[in-house]
Amino acid sequence: MRIAYLGPSGTFSEEAAIRLFSDTDTLLPQESMDDVLQAVSSAAVDKGVVPIENSIAGTIDTSIDGLLTYRLFIEADVIFPISLYLFGTENCGLDTIQHVVSITPALEQCRALIRDKSWVCDRVGSTAAAAKAVRERNQPEWAAIASKCAADIYGLKLIASDIQDSKRNHTRFIVISRSSRLDPHQEKTMLLVTPAREHVGMLASILNVFAALSINLSWIESRPTGEKLGEYRFFIETEAGYGSDPMSKAINILRMFGHQVAILGSYSTMTL
Repeated sequence: MRIAYLGPSGTFSEEAAIRLFSDTDTLLPQESMDDVLQAVSSAAVDKGVVPIENSIAGTIDTSIDGLLTYRLFIEADVIFPISLYLFGTENCGLDTIQHVVSITPALEQCRALIRDKSWVCDRVGSTAAAAKAVRERNQPEWAAIASKCAADIYGLKLIASDIQDSKRNHTRFIVISRSSRLDPHQEKTMLLVTPAREHVGMLASILNVFAALSINLSWIESRPTGEKLGEYRFFIETEAGYGSDPMSKAINILRMFGHQVAILGSYSTMTL
């Protein structure tokens, strides 16, 4: 099986892919998260691994929007603890750094330190690409925010450890595919709910459906419909499998009220 992930070698996405799939699967690094989504959509690969949410930075918009753009589905999710490190070349130190390089979510996870040091941020496609860029630049004013693995690959020196704003930093990765087959025995269901019309209390009325059926919601995200300013649709992740009676009732009630409901996956959190 061919698996796409955000590369190059040394990214957290690669670590997730390695731990999620077996040695017999072929892991194929991509230059960006959008490239991962496109590879799955075009059938260049069978599945993809992308981050969807971080406990500090929040939702990864590229991934969640890509589910709709490329008509993809979620097959599983996994939560990883994330530790971020500051690396530089041999003459680099905290007192020499003026620029830090990393992927946007990693920079957002380290805002307190970056703000305190007044560092200028330079954004690249991945933490591994950041380590590579700093190695190639080879200047003491430049440092990378990356994983230990990436720093080892590119031969960088450790400047500071665990620099993220919270020590309890986690990123959730999802496995995506083109398959819309829904397993009724899974523990979660991801819905996309597009309201029939805007009105006062509209979101509350949608959420009350789940509350009335004792369905817990583990994640909710609003995204613009792209048709009119102020109109939103909602990604809603429930702790109820697609085949459960409460979930079936909730979907039927929402549709009875005129809301559009699309099922983007029924899955369980994988334990590694």
